[in-house]
Amino acid sequence: MTSPMYTNSVPVFKQMLTATQAILATTAADVAAKSLNADAFLQARLFPDMLPLVKQVQIACDFARGISARLAGVDVPAYDSTEASFADLDALIAKTLAFIGGLDAARFEGSEGREIVLRPGTPKERALGGQAYLSNYGLPQFFFHVTTTYAILRHNGVAIGKKDYMGAY
Repeated sequence: MTSPMYTNSVPVFKQMLTATQAILATTAADVAAKSLNADAFLQARLFPDMLPLVKQVQIACDFARGISARLAGVDVPAYDSTEASFADLDALIAKTLAFIGGLDAARFEGSEGREIVLRPGTPKERALGGQAYLSNYGLPQFFFHVTTTYAILRHNGVAIGKKDYMGAY
């Protein structure tokens, strides 16, 4: 039997990152076909104090990798976050999907009770049990950045809808 912690994390991340990869590909194709400025999309924000699209995608990938790794009890891979193009973001998502896809579901057994320490060694350090980490912190953070990515693109006129956001399930 597969751990519910695995079932409620890795397949969800795969679905949503694959959908994000597809909407970014749609955007890149649209930008190329209409000779638009790619940076106008990559640096787009919903509001001036929000992070740009490229950072939203980077953070979504960070959460997918970090949550999965911590629950599986493996080291979180560190990536440089130097993506500056749609091709770079596509490669980042592909690398993230490969990492989480390579995690053995058995490693998630018992992770609901594993202590996860957020921001260790800082004044913001906080310890959560694995279940609370996934349900109350990790998934909401991940979905915030995936949804913001979608919203930025939709706001900027990319012809995508809810079906594109959801991807295949």
